[in-house]
Amino acid sequence: MSSGRIEAVERAMSILSAFSSQRRRMTLAELAEETGMHKSTVLRQANSMMLYGFLTRDPDGRYGIGASVWRLGLVFRQDYQHGAAIRPILRELVSETGETASFYVRAGEERVCLYRENSPNLIRYHLEEGMRLPMDRGSVAMVLRRFSGDDVPETVTFSAAGSVDMDGGRNPNIASIATPVFAGDGRLLGALAVSGLSARFVAEKRQAALPLIERHADNLRRQSGPQGDGENSL
Repeated sequence: MSSGRIEAVERAMSILSAFSSQRRRMTLAELAEETGMHKSTVLRQANSMMLYGFLTRDPDGRYGIGASVWRLGLVFRQDYQHGAAIRPILRELVSETGETASFYVRAGEERVCLYRENSPNLIRYHLEEGMRLPMDRGSVAMVLRRFSGDDVPETVTFSAAGSVDMDGGRNPNIASIATPVFAGDGRLLGALAVSGLSARFVAEKRQAALPLIERHADNLRRQSGPQGDGENSL
């Protein structure tokens, strides 16, 4: 065990993090390959996680996320008090830009799409709430990294408000803009973003949309109150 860390817990988190909307169920061998652990280690860990409802196993021997993860997710969504204010803003951004709007929070070395409003265009960048993405590239990742205190590449340019405009940052066919959202007390809440196909969400449109998301981010900060926990908090 490393100082201040418990390896068994980290192994369990590694197994849970291996699942995604694209890989909802996996065999023991697939989990071992995804996590880099031996199959015997994954098996022991999975047995304990099934005992507490964090994993399930179907008759074919494939593992999936258990109901306990869903229960904790609901607790988080209920405790995260900002959704009622963020969702209308995402709808406004979609109406103003015609592209997909989303709100991300950081979860360790990943970012999670907590809320989203998809573009009405038939050809669009489609996001699912709960989608996890890496923190190594993309406008949202750069914003969350910078304002979480992590280093970012020197090639990334930030606006005065801390926003990033990026074409092809994570997906070569997708362009996006992102800006940080702070609470009234200065805490980083997450990142607000607008994403669309590069061929349609061109540089001129992204530059026109930057003041919009920065204004909405500032409105969220104001709604959170001076300390982020008052009567008018999000």
